[in-house]
This record gives sequence, C-alpha cells and structure tokens, in this order.
Amino acid sequence: MTEDEISIKNKTSYLIVLFILLSIFSCIIFKLSLSYAFFTSIIFCSYIYKKNGLPVLKTLNIIKETLIECKSLIILIISIGAIISAWLISGIVPAMMYYGLEYMQNLNFLLAAFIITSLVSFFMGTAIGTVSTIGIALLGLGKAFGIPGYITLGVIISGASIGDRISPISSLCNLTIEGMKTNYKNTLKSVLTTLIPEYFICCFIYYLLGKNYNISNKVSNINSLTFALNKSFHISPTLLLVPLSIVVMSFLGINILKSVSIGIILSIFSAIFIQGISLKTTILIIFTGYKAHTDFAVLNKILLSGGIISMFGILLILIGALSLSSLLCKTKTIDPIIKKLTSKITSKGNLIFKTGIISGLLTSISDQTVGIIIPCSFLKKKYEKMKIDNNILSRTISDTGIAIAPLIPWNANALFIVAVTGISVSLYLPYAVLCYVAPIITFSTAFLTSCTKSHKCYIPKLHE
Repeated sequence: MTEDEISIKNKTSYLIVLFILLSIFSCIIFKLSLSYAFFTSIIFCSYIYKKNGLPVLKTLNIIKETLIECKSLIILIISIGAIISAWLISGIVPAMMYYGLEYMQNLNFLLAAFIITSLVSFFMGTAIGTVSTIGIALLGLGKAFGIPGYITLGVIISGASIGDRISPISSLCNLTIEGMKTNYKNTLKSVLTTLIPEYFICCFIYYLLGKNYNISNKVSNINSLTFALNKSFHISPTLLLVPLSIVVMSFLGINILKSVSIGIILSIFSAIFIQGISLKTTILIIFTGYKAHTDFAVLNKILLSGGIISMFGILLILIGALSLSSLLCKTKTIDPIIKKLTSKITSKGNLIFKTGIISGLLTSISDQTVGIIIPCSFLKKKYEKMKIDNNILSRTISDTGIAIAPLIPWNANALFIVAVTGISVSLYLPYAVLCYVAPIITFSTAFLTSCTKSHKCYIPKLHE
C-alpha cells in the first residue's frame, strides 16, 4: 500500500459511488453545471478519506499531480475552442462547405459523412479533434442539405469514435495497449473482429437513414448557399490545405496539440492575407467567438462559434471530473466494488460480460481513462487464469468503456461536443449508432460464449 492509498471498506465504497451518482443526477434534474457535482463529490471524498487516515493535504496533492499530468489535455480543449473560430473567420470552414456542397450533392450524405469522419479520425487519432474540425464543416453541410443537426452530429460522432479505439496515435488506444502489455498489431486484430461488423451495421443504417433526405430537391437552396458563401468569403482551394495539414501531421505522429496549434497559426495567416481581416479582429474573434454577419440568414445560423471563452465552462467540469477520477483511482476507492463484481465469475462469457459492465460503469462515473486502467489492472490476471487472450480484454474495453463515452451527458467527451455544437446528448444519442452497437455486440458475444458448453465463443473467436 502506497502513502496515497487507504483502507476503504465495502460499505464506504458504495456510499461514495452513490453520493457521486446522486450529485450528478441532481445537477441534471435541476439543470445545474456538473462542476457542482464533481467538486461537491471531491469535498465529500476528502472528508471520508480524512476519517480513514488520509490527510487533506495528501488529497490535494493527488489532485495537483493529476492536473499537472493532464495540462496538455486542458490546453488542447482551449486550443480547439480557438481553432473553430479561427477556421470560420479565415474562410476554411466556408471553403470546406462550398466544395462539399458542390461534390456531395449526388451522394448519400449521411453515409458519406460517416465514412469521411471515420477515416479522418483514424488518421488524427482523436474523436474530439475530428468533431471540432471536419465535423463542424460536415454539420454545416448537413444543415444546408436540410438534415437536422442532431442527426448529422450523431453520424459524425459514430465515425469520430473509431479513432479513439483503433488509431495507432490515439492516446486511449495506446493506454489500453500499455495496460495490457501487448502490441498494436494484436490489439488491432482483436478489436477489428467486432468493429468490422459494427461498421457495416452503421453503414447500412446510415444508408437507409440518408435515403430519407433527397438532396436533389434542395438544389435551389444549395445554389443559394454556395452563392452566399462565395459572396461573403474569398473561397480558394488553398484554404483546404490547412485541415489537410493537420490530418497529415497527426498521421505522421506529431502531437495533436502541436498540430492544432500550427492549424491556428495558419488560420490566422489565412484570415489576414486571404480574407483581409486585421490581426486584432482575428485574435478578438478567436477569444470571444465568431458569428457571421452576412446578407443571408441561413448562412448566419450555420457559421457560429463561441471561441475560447465558451470553453471555460467545460474546462471547469473537466477539471472536476479528472480530479475526482484520480482520487477514486489512486486511493483504490472502487477496488472493493470491482472485487465484488469479479468474485463469482464462473465462465469466460461471464468474465467478458462483467468486464464490459465494469469498464462502462467506470467511464460513466468518471472518464475513459479510469474505464481503461482499472479493468486492465484488475482483470488481466483473471483472463490469464481462465486462458483467455488478453487482447479480448482490450477489445471488450474498446467496445464498452471507450465507445459509450459520448452518450454519457456528464462525460468530458459529451460535454465537449455539447459546448462546441450546442446540441444536447439526448438529441444526438439515437443517431450515434456505433456508440451503442459496439457494447451490444460485445455483450451478445459474451452471452453466446456463456451458452456453449465448451465456453468457446462463436463470433468473434476467443483464441485468435
């Protein structure tokens, strides 16, 4: 036991988790910021820890160390708030919309949006980065085609989530690999056995859904919008090099924070030298947000952003969530609950099922990082004991703890998406198909495994 660990009894662990959940649900019911729930829970945990032998200063030190470790994520959130406004005022998003309107009229837009975001996300290695860049442009295109924003956003989130799960430069994917002490090739092979059917199910659903929106009937609206874009901005293919450069840099392994920072600088140059906007105005808009003031009302409703200032609310929630997660993890508060859940596992299918439940619950009450680290550390020996390939554990975590994050209103992913788009989780949730098809397939696999006498799984195979 380290100096930061304390002995937590089972009842105390359940009490802490219950308090956290009640705090979160209370904030949702009364429409309060979730920061109240997280900081109240931190105070409650500190009181419990002090009674169990952990000084308050130690608790504060855990939080301080966590925030220092996560400073890159905090800076990234601020940077993404900046780049959205920068891409709008520089004409990058309008240019992406202009060429998208021209070339996507004959396509099934929702299916195309899903495929595009999944590919971009794989190369960028981040769902958040994908949603806040190419996702914003696609959201604008969807509105131009007459598709409700919440439907398009659900599709975008489905595609973007793939990067977090299988991209070689994804921090979550690499965290899972490190936790399992395996390699990318084996992990990818395992994850793809469920991801491939998930992907084709989503393609089929989005194809059918996309057929309900006949873009050809919107030709006059599309022509009006392209005219508006061309009149309000200087549209040039050169502007597309900025988002392309971010994707290329991400694929080459350049840190996403550095890529986004370079993207902001290039956007500022584009605003000044291509759009003719002054440096002072550009910087001001990056901080305070962008709102188009054109002669076209439809365009003004599409081209909006809150800037860096709009990120402060989500940053406060994120800091609270990260601090609370680190307390639960480093003090091993949840350990008694995990031990209880895994104490009576009798079959391989049951182990897979409970792995998904544990990973999903941990992501629900904290974040994806905790939903990865704790199952890896707790269940790895259990998988070895039952002679199940550890890559199955990686895959189960990918299909549950990582996949469901955008569906949880108080999770950092969902909070970020809402802050950037203004669309609530309850609206886009039914259309973020991949995020709930993934756990359904994993739990179905676990059920099939439990139903076989030999405990061998039909699809996908347990021994790969």
